[in-house]
Amino acid sequence: MFQCSNCHHTESREELVEKMFHVDERYVLVERIPALVCARCGEPTFSRETTERTRSLVHGGARPSKSVPLEVLDFAS
Repeated sequence: MFQCSNCHHTESREELVEKMFHVDERYVLVERIPALVCARCGEPTFSRETTERTRSLVHGGARPSKSVPLEVLDFAS
């Protein structure tokens, strides 16, 4: 049974989400990650298998499907 780790709501929907990771001084965007997304707050929850596969992809287990420029803004300036 689903329970959101953020707001404890129990309703969710299946979605494909994207998530940005900062690894070894570089940013990696993983797209189309299957997740249960909280119907109240939008927090995604990933299965153990999905988490392990994502970790493998991010840490060098896959070639990028594309590259995109990334704008970096400094909040402190």
